[in-house]
This record gives sequence, C-alpha cells and structure tokens, in this order.
Amino acid sequence: MEESCTCHNETLCTCCKTKLRSEQELRDLTNRLSRIEGQIRGIRSMVEKDAYCIDILTQVSAASAALNSFTKVLLASHIKTCVAQDIRDGKDETIDELVAMLQKLMR
Repeated sequence: MEESCTCHNETLCTCCKTKLRSEQELRDLTNRLSRIEGQIRGIRSMVEKDAYCIDILTQVSAASAALNSFTKVLLASHIKTCVAQDIRDGKDETIDELVAMLQKLMR
C-alpha cells in the first residue's frame, strides 16, 4: 500500500513530482494548450474534407510552432523553479534529469 504524500502544501514536491502553479501560470498554460487542441482539430477537419496538402502542412507547421512555444514556456518555468530549488537543496540529480529531457526535446 502506497503512503500518501504529506507535503501537499508545498509549492514543489519532489517526492511525488508535483508543482503547484499560480492561477496565472495555470491559465496561460491551459490557454496555450486549448489553442493547440483547436489547431489539431482544425487539421483533422481539413484532412477529412480533403483539403489541399500544402494548406494542411501550413496548419501543421503552425501547430508545431505553438507546441514548441508551449514547451519553451514550461521549460523556462521548470528551470526557474524546480531545478533552481533542487540545486539550492543540493539535489544534483535534477541536473541529470534536465539534461536527459533536453536531449529528448532536441531529437
């Protein structure tokens, strides 16, 4: 039986890998994701309606750019909060985790 986390009042919880986000940050991230979801639904609709390939590819490029922008915002927040705090706390393994994630993102 798993033990419940008792640090749920913490902004950053390394034991259960969570982060409480401000209302503004949460709103920004979810708004970005909603726009991306809309773009993906639009692409699907274009495919279903037999749209011209170049038009679909243009929309795919825009959705990809939006997802990359989301990634940059989330990564910056992660570095400024989670990574910085873990480094201050002497948790150097967080650097390895970040490097591994950056390698995945740069494939």
